[in-house]
Amino acid sequence: MVPLHWCMLWLLLPLSSRTQKLPTRDEELFQMQIRDKAFFHDSSVIPDGAEISSYLFRDTPKRYFFVVEEDNTPLSVTVTPCDAPLEWKLSLQELPEEASGEGSGDPEPLDQQKQQIINEEGTELFSYKGNDVECFIASSSPSGLYQLELLSTEKDTHFKVYATTTPESDQPYPELPYDPRVDVTSLGRTTVTLAWKPSPTASVLKQPIQYCVVVSREHNFKSLCAVEAKLSADDAFMTAPKPGLDFSPFDFAHFGFASENSAKERSLLTKPSPKLGRHAHARPKADVQKVCIGNKNIFTVSDLKPDTQYYFDVFVANSDSNMSTAYLGTFARTKEEARQKTVELKDGKVTDVFVKRKGAKFLRFAPVPSHQKVTFFVHSCLDAVQIQVRRDGKLLLSQNVEGIRQFQLRGKPKAKYLIRLKGNKKGASMLKILATTRPSKQSFPSLPEDRRIKAFDKLRTCSSVTVAWLGTQERNKFCIYKKEVDDNYNEDQKKREQNQCLGPDTRKKSEKVLCKYFHSQNLQKAVTTETIKGLQPGKSYLLDVYVTAHGGHSVKYQSKVVKTRKFC
Repeated sequence: MVPLHWCMLWLLLPLSSRTQKLPTRDEELFQMQIRDKAFFHDSSVIPDGAEISSYLFRDTPKRYFFVVEEDNTPLSVTVTPCDAPLEWKLSLQELPEEASGEGSGDPEPLDQQKQQIINEEGTELFSYKGNDVECFIASSSPSGLYQLELLSTEKDTHFKVYATTTPESDQPYPELPYDPRVDVTSLGRTTVTLAWKPSPTASVLKQPIQYCVVVSREHNFKSLCAVEAKLSADDAFMTAPKPGLDFSPFDFAHFGFASENSAKERSLLTKPSPKLGRHAHARPKADVQKVCIGNKNIFTVSDLKPDTQYYFDVFVANSDSNMSTAYLGTFARTKEEARQKTVELKDGKVTDVFVKRKGAKFLRFAPVPSHQKVTFFVHSCLDAVQIQVRRDGKLLLSQNVEGIRQFQLRGKPKAKYLIRLKGNKKGASMLKILATTRPSKQSFPSLPEDRRIKAFDKLRTCSSVTVAWLGTQERNKFCIYKKEVDDNYNEDQKKREQNQCLGPDTRKKSEKVLCKYFHSQNLQKAVTTETIKGLQPGKSYLLDVYVTAHGGHSVKYQSKVVKTRKFC
């Protein structure tokens, strides 16, 4: 049954002046053509009980014809606009007397009948203008040839038409429940949970259906056909979630939504191609996403933007025919992003910062009004972190930091600095940051650009290894630690297991080799060597060098794995 909430019911009285019958036609041939769907492709004949899709050029009307064999026959005609409003009207054509089967010899083909009445006005039964799914229903219609004329004055567009003389038994469109509204049951900053009452087509009639959820930032949609028209061929259409994963989120990374890694599938409904002879312009990607979720009537949309209005629609589709009905859509605005608390940095003091995965932290530095320059020391303990520095709103710096970095910026009287730290997608980030206007008096040790530990292969023995590392012009304390590891220990394991900000105070006393001070005014000679003794033959060791500043903050050089000789 066609849903009555968007249908107009028209009851036609028998028309005595039009009781003449259509000329006799070859019923066997007509039934064969009905079964052959290719017969109706780009044809002006509407088959009884089948939905057709077609295309309209702007300001170019199109006519379709539908045969009613007998008087007092029910009739239903449904027109679905897709991406533009339509003007359409349904009329009953009056056949000329000479066309009557009573006075003619051989029966005339349907195409000849159409030509005879093509210029006739006929009796208008129904008309509509708009973009709603609209239908004409009559419980008793006279026999004859019915003409449907459609026009698009806005743009080239496509549409769907369904006509039947058995609307009660066909029931092509899934039914809506008594309350067809889509409800928002939960609202967050990036998620919205939707719920709706199940369709009687599934719960009562036990017909196969599926629900499709559509999310848009522009408006609600009145038909699934309109959604299909909005989406380009390259948009992502997601399949139903696997059992137990009904609440799996959309991937809306560009919401513009679809991410590059999303599974891309064609829609179940065929999208018409532009007709030849008209130039097909590529449409910009729409902020629309569709996902079909099976027969579940609750769904959570995720990865939305905070403080943004979205429009939500639900369509129930017949799984066999793909014909669908729209629930009454809704809209909602996601909650605002929680305001970040700004951390105040003190000149020359190290501050520990934790940033959630894909999260952000804001810090503020207000140095003395007369400062000449500002130096930032950033020590990323785990994975890389992005740092942005703005001075009085102007962006001065935007870089990714891995390990330890130093940035020096020119000062400005009475300026204030806002620092934004953004975590990465892999996991949470931990870091230490220091801002100062007096870099000579700060807690971070001065560091060489090259912080690797060099091992001398020729000096290896069965019980010792010799290593070297660079220093600076400032006198600092260096401590070296060793730890026995497996032979298959690699750099990836080392990076995963170790927090680069942990100092020597977290190491076991038994792992400590020695500590010493050194520096050199000549950077070419600022290098020190050390021989580590008391090792086991054929064993691998992880070596770490820590440099500690006068303020107490330690920085670890890049770890080095060495192996003693097995035979000497």
